[in-house]
Parts: sequence; C-alpha cells; structure tokens
Amino acid sequence: MPNPAAAAKPDLSAHTPMMAQYLAIKSQHPDTLVFYRMGDFYELFYSDAEKAARLLDITLTKRGNSAGEPVVMAGVPFHSVEGYLARLIKQGESVAICEQVGEVAASKGPVERKVVRVVTPGTLTDTELMNDKAEAMLLAVHQGSRHRLGLAWLSVTQGALHLAECAGDELESWVARIGPSELLFSAEVTPAFEQRLKALRMAASLSLTQRPQFQFDAGLGLRKLLEQLGSATLAAWRADDLAQAHAAAAALLAYAEHTQGRALSHVQDLQVQRDDELIDLPVTTRRNLELVQTLRGEDSPTLFSLLDTCMTGMGSRQLKGWLLEPRRDRSQAVRRHEAIGVLRGERPSLQPSPRGGEGVDRLLETLRGELKGCSDVERITARIALRQVRPRELVGLRQSLAKAAALSQRLQGLEGLLAEVREQLAPPAGCAGLLAQTLLEEPAALVRDGGVIATGHDAELDELREIQDNCDGFLLELETREKARTGIANLRVQYNKVHGFYIEVTQGQLDKVPADYRRRQTLKNAERFITPELKAFEDKALSAQDRALAREKWLFERLLDELQAHVPALTRLARALSALDALGALAERSLTLNWCRPEFIKEPAIEIAQGRHPVVEARLAETSGSAFIANDTRLGPKQRMQVITGPNMGGKSTYMRQVALICLLAAMGAYVPAQACRLGPMDAIHTRIGAADDLANAQSTFMLEMTEAAQILHAATPQSLVLMDEIGRGTSTFDGLALASGIAAHLHDRTQAFTLFATHYFELTEFPARHHAALNVHVSAVESGADIVFLHEIQPGPASRSYGIQVARLAGMPAGVVNHARHALSSLENQQLLSREQVDLFAPPPAAEAPAPSAVEAAVAALDPDALSPREALDALYALKKKLGDG
Repeated sequence: MPNPAAAAKPDLSAHTPMMAQYLAIKSQHPDTLVFYRMGDFYELFYSDAEKAARLLDITLTKRGNSAGEPVVMAGVPFHSVEGYLARLIKQGESVAICEQVGEVAASKGPVERKVVRVVTPGTLTDTELMNDKAEAMLLAVHQGSRHRLGLAWLSVTQGALHLAECAGDELESWVARIGPSELLFSAEVTPAFEQRLKALRMAASLSLTQRPQFQFDAGLGLRKLLEQLGSATLAAWRADDLAQAHAAAAALLAYAEHTQGRALSHVQDLQVQRDDELIDLPVTTRRNLELVQTLRGEDSPTLFSLLDTCMTGMGSRQLKGWLLEPRRDRSQAVRRHEAIGVLRGERPSLQPSPRGGEGVDRLLETLRGELKGCSDVERITARIALRQVRPRELVGLRQSLAKAAALSQRLQGLEGLLAEVREQLAPPAGCAGLLAQTLLEEPAALVRDGGVIATGHDAELDELREIQDNCDGFLLELETREKARTGIANLRVQYNKVHGFYIEVTQGQLDKVPADYRRRQTLKNAERFITPELKAFEDKALSAQDRALAREKWLFERLLDELQAHVPALTRLARALSALDALGALAERSLTLNWCRPEFIKEPAIEIAQGRHPVVEARLAETSGSAFIANDTRLGPKQRMQVITGPNMGGKSTYMRQVALICLLAAMGAYVPAQACRLGPMDAIHTRIGAADDLANAQSTFMLEMTEAAQILHAATPQSLVLMDEIGRGTSTFDGLALASGIAAHLHDRTQAFTLFATHYFELTEFPARHHAALNVHVSAVESGADIVFLHEIQPGPASRSYGIQVARLAGMPAGVVNHARHALSSLENQQLLSREQVDLFAPPPAAEAPAPSAVEAAVAALDPDALSPREALDALYALKKKLGDG
C-alpha cells in the first residue's frame, strides 16, 4: 500500500482537506510519530498508525479514502495519553503532539492544527513520564578536528547547560558519566564514528537522533550561548576556548527549542567540565562497584539506594550527581563534611541531642520534617518557563515557598555551606502572594476543565460563574412568576441539551398561553415555548460556561506571564532545597549507620581504620542481623600494593570494593563507614573485577579481561586507586600466571598506583620479596573437619591454601566429585613437593639470544681478504655464490 506520509514533499492536491493538512504537518516531522488531535482522540495515520499499533498493542483500522486509497488509522484517548507516551518513550520513540489551535465554529475547512511540542527521550518535561530520581538528559556530540570531540548536554527540567571537550577515545567514558537518554550527532560523521555511536546505543540504552551538519557550527553555538546567558563573553565560565563544545551546543539548543516549541528561558547557567577536574570513574568501575545499579541491572541494593533517604525527588537527583561526579579538588567535599557535622549536632552551640549518636539531632529532624512534602520546585520552575505547568503544581509550589521560608529561619546563625543555602532559600518577593490570590486552594487538574482561578480574583469570571450557579434559582423564580401571570398551574420551566431552555404547557391549557410566548417544539400532549426574557437568559447562560472557561485560560496564561520574572529566583531556590535535602540525607545516614568524618591530607595515602562495606553491612543487618567484620587498610608512599590471597567467599572482593567505596564517599562529601579515615589526593578509581563476556562485539571473557586490564595500565597514575581481582584466570594456568605477574610488576614499578591485587596464584605471594612497596595480606579462614569457616578478617602474610574444594562442597557439588577433586589435589601437591626447581616469575627477562650464523655468513667470517691471492679471492667468491644458491 502506498504510504503518502513517507514522502518528503507529498502531493496534497489529491487528498481530502483534512488529510492534506495532516500530510503537510507529517512532512515536517518525517521520523517522528505524529499524534494528530481529533476531538477526544489523538489519531495516527498510515505507517505511524501501523508502528503505534505494533508498539502499543492498539487496534489498527481503515476509514474512508484519500487519494483513492483507504486511510489506515489508530488512535489513543487524549485524557490518557501520558500512559501511551511513556510506553513509546521507553522504547526510544519520539512523538510530535499536534493540537487544534483554531476555533471549530470559525473554521470553514479543517480546524487549524499545529505541533505544539515534540516529546523525545532526552527532552521530557512531563512529570508522569519521568523518574523522580533521575534526569532525562540530552547530549550532543560534535566530531571535531584533531581527534577531539565537543560535548554539550542538559536536562530540559534543569537550569544548567554543560560543556566539555575530550579525546576521541574517551567518548564511552563520558557517556557513562553523563547518562544521556538521547544523543544528537551530525548527519555527516564518519562511518566508523557512526558505528561507535550505534554500539553505544546498545550498551547504554540511549536513543540516537541525527541532525543536519549545519547545526553543528561553532560560531553559531557561541552566539546562542551568549544570548542564552545574556553575556558578552564566556570568560566568566572559562568556556571561551571550547570551539568543539560550542558546535555541539548549537545543535543541542536548537533541538531543545524545537522540541519545546519555545526558547529555554530558565537555562541561565553554564558549567564546564574538564578531564582533570573530576575523579575518573570508568564504566567498569561504576558497574563493578554497583553505584547506581547492581550487576543484574536492578536499582537496589546499591550504594545510591543506601544513601538516598531524601525527602524530595530533586534532593535524590542532587545526591546522585554528587556520587557520580566527585571532584579531585577537595574543597567542595570539605564544606559538605562541615555542613553534615553541623546537622549532626557536632557544633557545641547546637546543643547535641542527649541520645548522643543513637538518634538524629533535633535540627536535622526539624529540617527533614519541613522538607517532607515539598514539591519538585526544580521541575515546576522549568515547566513554568516552558509554559507547560499545571494548576496543582503551582499550588504545590506555593506550599513549598512557605516551607522554604520556614527552612530559612531554621538555618539562621549558621556558617559555611549552610549559610549559602539559607541565602538562596528566600522566596521571590510577591510570588507566593500572586499564587495565593490567583488560584483556588484545590484547583482542577487541568485548565481545560475549569475551576482553577480563585473567586474574587476577576470580576468578569465571578459574574460568569454566578450565572451558572444561579441558573436553577432563576428558572424556579421564572416558573413561579409565569404560573401567577398565566394562571396555568402545571406550567414548567425546564432545560435540555438539544432544545435549550423552554416553558412547557399541556394541551388542555393552551388557551391560557400569553401572546408573548413563541412556540419552540410540539409534543404529543404538550407544547414548548420560549419568551424574550427566557431567550435572553438562555443566550447568556449557555455562553457563560464557554466564556468562563475561556476567561480562566486567559487568566492562567497571564499568571504564567507574571511568573516568568520569578524563574531565576525559583531556580536558585530549587538548588538550595535540593542541596539541603541531600546534605540532610547524608547526615541521617552517617548517624544511623555510624559513619565517621574523613580527613584529607596532601601526602599520598589511604589509611582506613575498621572500614566496612556500606551496602553489604546494611544487607547483613537487614537479612540476618549479623555484624559485618571490619578491616583496616594502610597504603602510603612505602606501601602502595597489597597482594591479597585467600579462599573464594572469604571476602577478598568485598574488602577491595569497600576501600574504593570509602574513598568515593569521602570525595563526594559524605561521611564514611569506618572508625577513622585519612586520604591523600586521588584522580581515578579503576577496577577489573568479575568474569563476563561481550559476545555481541566478539569479545570472550578473557579478551574482555585483558582489554579492561590494558585500559587500566594505560590510564592509571600514582594518584589512582586500582582494584585487580583474579587477573589472568580466563586462560591457561601458566599464561594467566605469567600475565598476572607482568601486570602486577607494571602497576608496582611504572604506574605506582595504589593497588589492591587479589589472586589465587600462590606463586604471586613471592612478589613482595622483590618489590619493596608491595605487601602480602590474606583473608582468614579455618577448617573444621571437612567444613570451612570464613572469618572475613584481613591478616598480614599470604594465605596457606585456597580452600576451593571446601567451597565447592558448600555449593552443593556431588560428593563423588568432591572426593575425586581431593584425591587429585593431593597428587598434584605431592608432585610439586618432588619437584625441586622453582620458576622465578619476577626475574627480569633474559637478553635475546643471537641467532646462529648462516652458512654464507660463516664462510664470509672465515675469509681473510688480506691473505688471499687474486685467484684465491675469485675462487672464494664463486664458492660464496654457490653457497648462496644452495641456501
């Protein structure tokens, strides 16, 4: 079947007027599903209908004809459209919302329609379509020159635009850090780069959107940024020299404005991120440490799910941002530590709770109580700027402004970060009063339903409402008067939707009807009449509802106009509320979970006393009530590597991860699960943990393991923390052992990173003997008959054995297999004892042996040219030629 909607420039002359209108609109959005409003439904046509029917499981129909072909249709009710949009967005689709903007009565042809906004995965603003604890992030990538990429990203519901530039091979890491829902790229990127983006789409579950090359223009981007920020230069944001990022910003802003149908007036802040400012958390690190998702892809239990006791969605999003973007500079983290200390009651002036560390301090309880029930001011402010806000959201904003004022009072007299938060919590002057005067206490959900504007706000609206409210009273009063005037006792004044208002008189009383009655309808036993007075009232009453609704819409739009001036102040207030909420959550966690304040030092060090894995500890307490076994960690200039041995399930991986999580928590500005903690500078956390494959990209388990290890060896520095767990186990024993020893030596000798190196290769316990900055430690376990007891304690020295057979028995391995393994192990150990030769894994590689000389080379070496006569020299030359020919 022909698909007229697929043509770039459809011939509209052969189509019905309505379909011609649709096809003209569709031609402007060829790659987007068009929801075309028709009465109480959004309709889709042709290929859009077929696609929507498949994705949404809705009925596909054919109605009428256009250009000689049946029109394929599918539709969804307008009042439940959010549910359908959510399902489409989750599948990576974009939808253009096409509304009726013209008056039905005033239209000679089809009612005028236009696309009012485009809903895409990266530009969501509807509360129903968004996760309270996550942003819908839009990222634009510009493939610039000199192997550099320009990046620009934003969440439409936030007030900040982000810029960065990175090396071409760092794109995947930046995408993991930003977490976009949608990525924009130029239509003219290289084929190889496009393939990388498609691989990213699969790995990161994001939507790819291609945009014209001309939109990625650095000069245009600079002009748009200056206009957006209302500035003559980007020097204040240190963004003048980011031409590649400017090009990405040009496409980003153009696309965001296109989808929202207006400029982003609330985006008035710019943040520049540079490679050397954030602690690097590669994709593997985020996955292995289970920061926001478990290895199974679930949201809990993770470090974020443990930390997030925020009272508001915007607080949760702020907290997640702090967790995933820790800074190398420690000043921001120190200020958060100080604020958490104040909220915990550690300042003498705040009179700590008599319960000590057992309960939450009174100040913290009060602040979190006020925050509870606060609306999402950040998203409401963005929707005000985009003129998409709903009446009930504004009522929630009004209530939140009152809470912000109360919170500001609570923070009086404090210093540091909390004092800055207090300054920004001041509600914009007149905003709360404007909302209170304009809106009802409990308005309707949507403006189109009416019942939004407060009584007394507008005299004309009040009059129209009075007409509607007093309609029944007028009809009763008129009926009483007409009965008295005419003497018709059974006369009735009534209304129906078809015939409007009327006076009904039975057939037996028609002789009493006055001359000013005009017949409106004849029934079997009665006649219905209208009078000039009733007709005048009918005109006024029937139009009052429509006029009142139109008046409410106009008044609501005027309210949005007045609120635009408050958007910058509301944006600042939203950030203050979210920061206070996140700080409150961190303070509550530190008290409830018994965490301590870390200390930052200038010297290289990781010193942790009685550290615990926060998530594992919480799960143990929740499921079994057992206590977590805490352990010390001490790394410094003279001890940069721990070689960790011990049984499977003994706690090696847990210990390694807890060190990384403690370092990360400290860097984000949180207290840490330990008795004490001192940390030096840190620029990255690298991890190589677990066994997995990437078959889609033709990478086996071992290939993936080596790829990740190679990336760490290239990227790590002396200020990095490296976790290496069982490196080399994906290949043969000798190959794996040789690679593990080489990797350990590289990390120790060249990289000099702080390294936790867990292994089952007992040969590696000889490593510290020749490497002064390495130390053997092991996780302890004891045997009780055929059983094993894991003590989970880190102790000095190497482990005595691996206990693999005991672990296999615990896993339910058949007894015959376990007995066979025990016998085989005993034979192997005896064989090893009989062998007296020990391979030195850490000796330097021998010099390459010189190859044996060839016959020609040996003959040449034997010749003494000075001792040869001319004849002998000629004979020797012939002999050499013969040898060369024989070779």
